[in-house]
Amino acid sequence: MKRRAYKLKAGNVKNLKVREEDLADPADNEVTIAIKTIGLNFADLFAIWGLYSATPKGEFVPGLEYAGIVEKIGKNVTNVKEGDQIMGITRFGAYASHLNIDSRYVLPLPASWNFEEGAAYLVQVLTAHYGLLHLGNLQKEQTVLIHSAAGGVGILANRIAKKYDAFTIGTVGSPAKVDFLKKEGYDRTIVRSSNFGNDLKSSLGDRDLNLIMECIGGKVLSEGYKQLAPQGRMIVYGSARYATPGNRPNYFKLIYQFLTRPKIDPQGMTNLNTAVLGFNLIWLYEKAELMHEILKEIEVLQIEKPHIGHRFTFEELPDALKLFQSGKTIGKVVINL
Repeated sequence: MKRRAYKLKAGNVKNLKVREEDLADPADNEVTIAIKTIGLNFADLFAIWGLYSATPKGEFVPGLEYAGIVEKIGKNVTNVKEGDQIMGITRFGAYASHLNIDSRYVLPLPASWNFEEGAAYLVQVLTAHYGLLHLGNLQKEQTVLIHSAAGGVGILANRIAKKYDAFTIGTVGSPAKVDFLKKEGYDRTIVRSSNFGNDLKSSLGDRDLNLIMECIGGKVLSEGYKQLAPQGRMIVYGSARYATPGNRPNYFKLIYQFLTRPKIDPQGMTNLNTAVLGFNLIWLYEKAELMHEILKEIEVLQIEKPHIGHRFTFEELPDALKLFQSGKTIGKVVINL
């Protein structure tokens, strides 16, 4: 089978080129997927730049999630059949027209969902649920601070938190996103600025800050940590401050940001009774059984379909990445083939 795939050696978005290449038949436990929609993630950009620790060496195909149709199955595969509509995740490789993947990592597309919604769900909902419940130990009626609140993870994190009657505070980088947060049911909204610490204190009022979904870094991280209540937890799953416009990283800025990054004394945590926990979804990808257990927990919550904010064609994928870098996106950015 011939396929088209975006490939590059990490370092510069300009290196991302479409190649036509042969795709072998699926192995015994694999399926071949005809991809219909690709979901973009912040981790894609960091992998393309070579800043993501899990980035493959040499040339690789970026992309973590997709939706499509099962075209072929290996002889040991029983959970799907040819012609099934599915959504899936992969440890890179989704920026392509076709993909071979272990069948454990594909799931049936819900009957009422389209391919765009399927490609916008798994990475975000697993990140949000694992962070809030498994690491954050979210309890009924707690207060949760959610950064990048209008992004894919932020939207689903708020919806999950609301299932636990949480009081949610959402932060964004632009006033243009505030109305969207209100429609999504956030209790308070903050446009991040140099006054973030005071804005957060005002939004909390007399409430304890129990849990933070942190993906910004820098002073925003520091200010949030300072205001955590005893037994509060900060879940770090990203650091958007390292993303900048342009085809390649601004290394001088990155070095400065790295040297001035927040530093938290573990011994001080014992006095404050607080915790900082970090995780990378690639770790969860390696634990397929746990991933499926979490997805069953998520299914019970009956979360609404993901919000699709921006659509591009396969040929426009580099343009989609530029929009992603701009910080002007709301919801999920998807690529349709």
